[in-house]
Amino acid sequence: MSLLALEKVSKRYPGPAGERTVLSDVTLELAHGELAVVWGLKGSGRSTLLRIAAGIEVSDSGTVRFEGRDLAHAGEDLLGGEIGYPERTLRSAEGQGVLEHVTVGLLARGISPRDARAAARHALQRVEVEQAATQRLTTLDESESVRVAIARTIALEPSLLVIDEPTRGVDLLERDGILSLLRSLADEGVAVLASTAESTGLAGADHALVLNEGELRGAPPAELASVLPLRRRAGWRAAG
Repeated sequence: MSLLALEKVSKRYPGPAGERTVLSDVTLELAHGELAVVWGLKGSGRSTLLRIAAGIEVSDSGTVRFEGRDLAHAGEDLLGGEIGYPERTLRSAEGQGVLEHVTVGLLARGISPRDARAAARHALQRVEVEQAATQRLTTLDESESVRVAIARTIALEPSLLVIDEPTRGVDLLERDGILSLLRSLADEGVAVLASTAESTGLAGADHALVLNEGELRGAPPAELASVLPLRRRAGWRAAG
């Protein structure tokens, strides 16, 4: 059984010119330890697809299952635990420190402050930003903000990490490091579903996907052919 399975998922939004279809019969399966990256232009529905996959948003039709459980009913229970969705808006928490930020979710689970701080420090070390533990969130650059967001999420030990445009706004010299981090998390057994608007964001993925006019395809177009996944695994599928 797949960890995550989307079957014929569709999503529509109302607009001034009538209803607009963002996703059309999208089918996707993801197993433990796989990294899938969805490429698409702005407005292609990448973020909508990821929100539905994480259980944040509900599709209009089709089913989304996590370990066999329907996310339409179990999404609230799984999100923030077995399903991690890193938030990029760290700077909204004015005055909050990095270590405090990463610790919050652990404390909410009833973990003791001492153990929560230890787990938070370990997560920061895992994403290679432990030196920022004593900093304020407002002092972080984009790369550090992404890493801290991932640290807060993996501190809760999710089975699935869903992250929207992890390299957006990140300095060019830092982007490969973020992609390598996602690859290494997948290698450790965490399934990762990410999105990107850049062809370089597909590097290191097991599955390079394209979302275009609401349809998800399992092969990149010609202009992205030079950016190939590292490997493909049996039993995986994507269909429009």
